[in-house]
Amino acid sequence: MKRLITLIAVSVSLIACQPEGRVYVEHQELSAELEWLKSDVKTFKVPVEDNAVNYNLSLSFRYATGYQYETANVKVTETSPSGVETVNEYELTVRTPEGDYLGEAGLDIWDSEHLVEANKQYAESGTYTYVIEQNTPVDPLNFAMEIGVILDKAK
Repeated sequence: MKRLITLIAVSVSLIACQPEGRVYVEHQELSAELEWLKSDVKTFKVPVEDNAVNYNLSLSFRYATGYQYETANVKVTETSPSGVETVNEYELTVRTPEGDYLGEAGLDIWDSEHLVEANKQYAESGTYTYVIEQNTPVDPLNFAMEIGVILDKAK
């Protein structure tokens, strides 16, 4: 029950604090067991209405105290509206080399946001599909809770 109340409080605070220029934000839960299996692939449909402006693409990662690695490694497959695929791998830094957790803390839950592509120019307007999978050498990735995609207009 305590964990549910914490999750609701953190979710409400994230929704209430949407920055100006935010085009898209979605977070997807990974597992009630606090783990991310390699087979648990997440798909996001991101609308890009204006391809004449630049965007900042970020990934969000929610994890719990106990996460044992400095990074969360992910593979992201982007598919354009016309079907062009691009694959990128990212290391989302969530702990310092000294072991301190990074991000916004909510008791034992951490929310981290990672800019992965600044001033991104989309080739076409329409809906882009992002498929995200965990790309670490371990399976499952313990203490992982959510992964998300955030798209903001670049300033």
